[in-house]
Amino acid sequence: MAEPVAFAALALDAALGWPGWLHARIGHPVGAFARIIGAAERRWNRTEGSGIARRWAGIGLLAILLGVAGGAGLAVDGAIRRWAGDWAWVGLALAAWPALAQRSLYAHVVPVVRALVAGDLGAARRAVGWIVGRDTAELDEAGVARAGIESLAESFCDGVVAPLFWLLLLGLPGVWAYKAVNTADSLIGHKEAPFTDFGWAAARFDDGMNWVPARLAGLLLCVAGGGGWGVLWRDHGRHASPNAGWPEAAMAGALAVRLAGPVRYDGVSHDKPWIGSGGEADVWAMRAGLRVYLRACLMLWGLAALWEGSG
Repeated sequence: MAEPVAFAALALDAALGWPGWLHARIGHPVGAFARIIGAAERRWNRTEGSGIARRWAGIGLLAILLGVAGGAGLAVDGAIRRWAGDWAWVGLALAAWPALAQRSLYAHVVPVVRALVAGDLGAARRAVGWIVGRDTAELDEAGVARAGIESLAESFCDGVVAPLFWLLLLGLPGVWAYKAVNTADSLIGHKEAPFTDFGWAAARFDDGMNWVPARLAGLLLCVAGGGGWGVLWRDHGRHASPNAGWPEAAMAGALAVRLAGPVRYDGVSHDKPWIGSGGEADVWAMRAGLRVYLRACLMLWGLAALWEGSG
């Protein structure tokens, strides 16, 4: 019997997200990964050590995370199958549900749109500051809209496409191993000190795990947006990441706006190349981007149903 695990997990996430009351009581599984990473970073990422030693320490941390996440996923999968029998898919879907972020991503972008519609640039800056790492205090409307659209596009890969890909491919061990690696990349996978060496392994492994999902995300966004192929192929390489440029370029092309460009992090300006050759992003482009995002998510539901139906 085909098990609609991924389809059911997508439905649970779309309907419920990760409810605040549940988070308040038990937190979120990625919090456990963050605690492991934080403890290891404090203990092993010592500035008095050599770069090589810190790089090996980061490799060790990555191995621990993969063992914990993959092992826990395998153990939970086995327990559910032993105890639930033919209804195991329900338990598996419940165990996979927190790894997906369709609703959460949408819920974080919508307040930015609402603030811009209301003409409250200050509120829009604060709202977008929750989802991006750049300095937001001096962004104009176009800067806020660009930041929101870029986050929506990139997180479509990290928070939806990639977890679903690894869930379909390797089940619970795959999806939770991905979430552990992606959490490590977010926290320590930076080129800047003091993470240059310690976070190297997490960043490179995350790049590998996102290679296929990023390109799939770009294709889905172009289909959902009814275009953008030329910008996708031309501009995906303009991003510093080997993966993030695919969904970002696809969204820029689909919306006919330009993204990326000059940006500030911690008070330091970075002259990033532009992605796309359209007009300035604005609140209407953000609203259109949300519609593209929702259509792309629906297409993922269809792909999940086809995959699991053929299994």
